[in-house]
Amino acid sequence: MEQRFMGTSGLRVSALTLGTMTWGNETSADTARAQLRDFIDAGGTTLDTAVSYVEGRSEAILGELLGDVVPRSDVVLVSKAGISHRNDRRMVDTSRRAMLAGLDASLARLGTDHLDLWLAHVWDENVPLEETLGALEFAVSSGRVRYAGVSNYNGWQLARAASLSEATIVANQVEYSLVAREAEAEIIPAAEHVGAGLLCWAPLGRGVLSGKYRGQIPADSRGASSTMASYVEKYLEGRPVWITDALVTAAQGLGRSPVDVALAWLLEHHAVASAVVGPRTQEQLQDILSSSLDQLPEQIVSVLCEVSRQD
Repeated sequence: MEQRFMGTSGLRVSALTLGTMTWGNETSADTARAQLRDFIDAGGTTLDTAVSYVEGRSEAILGELLGDVVPRSDVVLVSKAGISHRNDRRMVDTSRRAMLAGLDASLARLGTDHLDLWLAHVWDENVPLEETLGALEFAVSSGRVRYAGVSNYNGWQLARAASLSEATIVANQVEYSLVAREAEAEIIPAAEHVGAGLLCWAPLGRGVLSGKYRGQIPADSRGASSTMASYVEKYLEGRPVWITDALVTAAQGLGRSPVDVALAWLLEHHAVASAVVGPRTQEQLQDILSSSLDQLPEQIVSVLCEVSRQD
């Protein structure tokens, strides 16, 4: 698997990042082990988690596997702080206290003395940006974090953070795919200007771009789940349907899978460092890892860009 630089920094990440948001919930510990093994065997190096994922269970499972399935030194560990859940309520707190407490908890669960990349999980309107950045800078200067970044920041927020930060902001983790191209308006230009790379979550349009929702909602999918249906429903009608149809047609013409073509389209953008894939099952991961990710013909790129163009 191709290794790419994160923005203009010296941090190298794999073209695909294994997201672990479902570990400990939709994905069992045994399946997580198999996923990690196969991802590493395919040349992947970059693993993404967060202090908030399944109330820390994702990090705990990953920590149990490091050193067993793969040496800690062979992977790039990415985690995030700033979001927590209490009594089924989502709490946002990127204060220095909350951020550094989250970092300590992450390191303990992961069984390591440092993260390769640590992100402020979300913008917090109730905390001065300087305070959040101060926590990132302290984490880097203390050696517990090698590189710092942000997540889900819009264009002006990223530019502001980069202008204030002494510890260079090397990454912004945002949603970006053929059915979610909003990042192109401001986020990507800002990232290119400040030298930050993009870690793109939901690169398969929350599963829609796999083609599995065409004409039906599979019983075992998130779309059929009482708790997760809202995660995908906005991509199940209107323009996303046309985009998916065009993608499937293009994939058939190329003799490739829709997953392969969707990921290849995304990775061709020079601002994108890595696509964060979050398969729930081993079968989903195998479909992803079987992708060639080869460069697409210019005509196919042009058609996909036109049909998915944001109005």
